[in-house]
Amino acid sequence: MDDLVAIARVAKPRGIKGEVIADLLTDFPERFEGLENVTAVLQTGERQELTIENHWFQAGRVVLKFLGYDSMNDADDLRKAEICVGESEAVELESDEFFEWELEGCLVEDVTGNAIGIVETLMRTGGPELLVVRDGIKEHLIPFVEAICVAVDIQNKRIIIDPPEGLLEF
Repeated sequence: MDDLVAIARVAKPRGIKGEVIADLLTDFPERFEGLENVTAVLQTGERQELTIENHWFQAGRVVLKFLGYDSMNDADDLRKAEICVGESEAVELESDEFFEWELEGCLVEDVTGNAIGIVETLMRTGGPELLVVRDGIKEHLIPFVEAICVAVDIQNKRIIIDPPEGLLEF
């Protein structure tokens, strides 16, 4: 079975027809065009195969209507579920672009080989994205920009950084 890639997270039901409002977790909202089958990963970890009947965008979010979800109560069952596609269906990226899930778990080292920590997540701030890196005790926020992240090796789960003075100190 494919690993899954989350493309949206259900926030809440919308209206009385079983629609849900979901936060986008993809940089490619156009991927919803023609998308029919998705997997919902519920809060319990249970996976549910769903068919998208309709979708549209509203205020920076996506509204989804799934086949068989025809009431507010039905839609409420999907609250906080991640809407996913198989990894093989992920959008093709340029060679210098990465999915958030690919960065998670990477070992971060400085250019001299000192281990900084492990990437927990990628934080979107409106400015440059930040790698949230934990070394067991401290949490470091490292801008995910070429000037600092000089090498990203997804295959070996390693990121080499050249941090400016003071970045790793608090």
